[in-house]
Amino acid sequence: MKENNKKELVSWIKTIIFAFILVFVCRQFLFSPITVKGESMSPTFEDNNKVVISKTSTIGRFDIIVFKSPDKKDNYIKRVIGLPGDQIEVKDDVLYINGKLYEEPYLQMKKKDLLFGQLTEDFSLEQITGKTKVPKGYYFVMGDNRLQSYDSRIFGFISEEALLGEVKFRLFPLINEKTHK
Repeated sequence: MKENNKKELVSWIKTIIFAFILVFVCRQFLFSPITVKGESMSPTFEDNNKVVISKTSTIGRFDIIVFKSPDKKDNYIKRVIGLPGDQIEVKDDVLYINGKLYEEPYLQMKKKDLLFGQLTEDFSLEQITGKTKVPKGYYFVMGDNRLQSYDSRIFGFISEEALLGEVKFRLFPLINEKTHK
């Protein structure tokens, strides 16, 4: 009977060790939970929302990413506006990428809340970065809460090396109350 108990204990220990290794590998290389800090992505994501990022995604225009801050020890969450080679300009609160107008439906709620003025001030990539195009290996990012977002308009481009992953879904709360009223 003691031999059976010993085998059972060894079996449980092996299972627990395997589970820890599996969780470690998944978090290190595949996906990871992140807590949103601040209001720069409001109303898409609010302060203290929990999201899951994929570390294996190919990043595309308008994807939401998490990256290492260029000037702090924090991580930031922002929307990719410009990919390598893109020319970016905002005129009269309208986004133009490579001369083509792009709708930004995720900004409509914030635009409705404006009493006056524009949500996004006019700028061209060259005016704020000195470059006419997003350099190879970099992204241009902005928060959805354009009036309160510390983003590429201030700190410049984000390198691919700083990228932690693409936001895939909200873990908590499952529904954003502000966008579902």
